[in-house]
Amino acid sequence: MIKKWWHDKVAYQIYPKSFCDSNGDGIGDIPGIISKLDYLQDLGVDIIWLSPCYSSPLADQGYDISDYYNIDPRFGTMEDMEHLIAEAKKRNMYILMDLVVNHCSNEHEWFKKACADPDGKYGNFFYLRDKDGDKLPTNWRSYFGGSVWEDLPGTNKQYLHLFHKKQPDLNWENPEVREEIYKNINWWLEKGLGGFRIDAIINIKKALPFRDYTPDREDGLCSLDNMLKDAVGVGDFLSEMRDRTFKKYDAFSVGEVFNEKPEDIPVFIGEDGYFSSMFDFSAEVCGKSGKGWYDAKPVTPDEYKNCRFDAQARIGDTGFLSNIIENHDEPRGVNRYISDEDRSDQSKKMLAALSFMMRGIPFIYQGQELGMENLEFTSIEQVDDIATLDEYQVALDAGLSPEEALKAVAKFSRDNARTPMQWDNTEHAGFTTGTPWLNVNPNYTRINAATQQNDADSVLRFYKKLIALRKNEEYKNTIVYGSLEPVWRDRHNLMAYYRKGDKTLLVIGNYQKEEQTVGLPAPYKNVLLNNYDDLKETDNAIKLYGYQVLILEL
Repeated sequence: MIKKWWHDKVAYQIYPKSFCDSNGDGIGDIPGIISKLDYLQDLGVDIIWLSPCYSSPLADQGYDISDYYNIDPRFGTMEDMEHLIAEAKKRNMYILMDLVVNHCSNEHEWFKKACADPDGKYGNFFYLRDKDGDKLPTNWRSYFGGSVWEDLPGTNKQYLHLFHKKQPDLNWENPEVREEIYKNINWWLEKGLGGFRIDAIINIKKALPFRDYTPDREDGLCSLDNMLKDAVGVGDFLSEMRDRTFKKYDAFSVGEVFNEKPEDIPVFIGEDGYFSSMFDFSAEVCGKSGKGWYDAKPVTPDEYKNCRFDAQARIGDTGFLSNIIENHDEPRGVNRYISDEDRSDQSKKMLAALSFMMRGIPFIYQGQELGMENLEFTSIEQVDDIATLDEYQVALDAGLSPEEALKAVAKFSRDNARTPMQWDNTEHAGFTTGTPWLNVNPNYTRINAATQQNDADSVLRFYKKLIALRKNEEYKNTIVYGSLEPVWRDRHNLMAYYRKGDKTLLVIGNYQKEEQTVGLPAPYKNVLLNNYDDLKETDNAIKLYGYQVLILEL
């Protein structure tokens, strides 16, 4: 494998709206991010991914972009962004922006021109179809519910939107669209960006010609998965984008890729792949249901283990996954993967180590390093997220009571990850001096960065130790490039694996509250990390406490 500058890095995702507010308007901003760079440097972060902060009406929290060349005034100015890139560079850090090019906003200049002249140049920037009475061009269901087709204002046409109706899909079949996208990517890379996280990218290729599929819910519509399975040729677009943009700048690119086929992995993230890396969503999709969030099942420890190991096996040494526990589109991982009764600092640390030590690039989502938790919703009126509101209606339509529906969707609401960052125990968790745009989790008085910085046994300090171990010159080569080999895979509620390179490391997690004994295959030389103060040993065996995790050098 050709070694790249990003292989040994640790990445951190910032959701700008909720990270740090510098001016008291209740919304996080770029100057606020700049003020926290030393915190991130102290944590050990190398790469910072910013969720969208481009100009946007915020119909989908910035994933509806009205101007790809400007920063939204809510978040600051272009000068602020240039200052952030420069300040990060001083600290040997790289800034990634979100590349959202499957769709734009219906307030983008291109879409306005398409409405004014649907048969002209800009009409072909989108997927437009003539209206045929009440008949829809296809029976596809949007990711946010309802049909993917919406009337084009002032015309007798409809436009395609796989996401929100204010997010019209761009027509990648049109070379002029692709040229505009590549021009914008290179414009940003010239500014000194380290690269991009690439949003919803598989959706850029539609199955043509459009057709209906068998409905899978009472609404008579079908999941977009059907169309995407039939779509052929996305690689032509992705290889062109790589060659015209990322490759020229040696930029890091990480794809949001779902439903990849095993044969696609080398072309996606192999030596000359479309992307530098792609996220491992194997655990995230576990337990999900086509019926909706209300029908999703909890993820058991054994399911979590098998999802992560299967993903590692699929990739092998072909390339690098980007490993996550949570992100801006998910609930907090400590709620998803640890039962309510067992959630503690110890179990949070175990989850962190089991994920962090896997082969690939670790991504931390803001607040994950503190063990931030889901918000307890008491009313649907508290919800901002459009996906949650849609799923709430799906649950009601399925016969759940309002109380049951709220409880069901609250577990998966994207708002859980979007509550303001918990910096300290002052009002609004130190996020803002104003009124926060989204409620702060009331548990900020006990879960916050300031308190944890001063507590040697905190979740934050544990993350620092994990990052320091990854960067330790003695073990770095094994952790970054070594193979991953599961061990004792059939043991219930035990997740363990070797990392083998010039060293042999053994990572063991007791994924339950009851103690569990494991016999070691060989004596260990060093305990590199332990989320407890002691170790119970008897005759080449270790008795693990509940949720104990160990990293041993054999």
